[in-house]
Amino acid sequence: MSQQRTLPQSKEALLKSYQKRLKDDIKSMVDNYTEIMKLAKIEGESQVSRPMHAEQDQYEMEVRAANIVRAGESLMKLVSHIKQFLILNDFPSVNDSIAHTVHRLHNTQKDCDTKLMVLRDEMSAHLFELEEEYYSSGYK
Repeated sequence: MSQQRTLPQSKEALLKSYQKRLKDDIKSMVDNYTEIMKLAKIEGESQVSRPMHAEQDQYEMEVRAANIVRAGESLMKLVSHIKQFLILNDFPSVNDSIAHTVHRLHNTQKDCDTKLMVLRDEMSAHLFELEEEYYSSGYK
């Protein structure tokens, strides 16, 4: 809760909309499942013929099952949106990752600089030897 208070209004509103969607989708799933269970009960005789009543119950169950599936898909999309929100707005984690990458790259840079310095010193020594050999040999 204290984290939500520090969030800007748009983020807080977004989180509240996520909570509302979550509650609505879960309520829809529970309500539709409850109604399917009520349809499964065998009732006494009514004015509607038994085959007609069974067909009506079947269609209602199919619609309610489709509503449950729709609510489940909505929940899956909600989870995806929450993950995206977390990834995009988790600045401490992003900053830690950037700092770790910068530190790793600085270490790589130091290693490369050290190797280049060693290579420069070796080339300088070899060049000095070659120059000495050239000037002492008398070929000019």
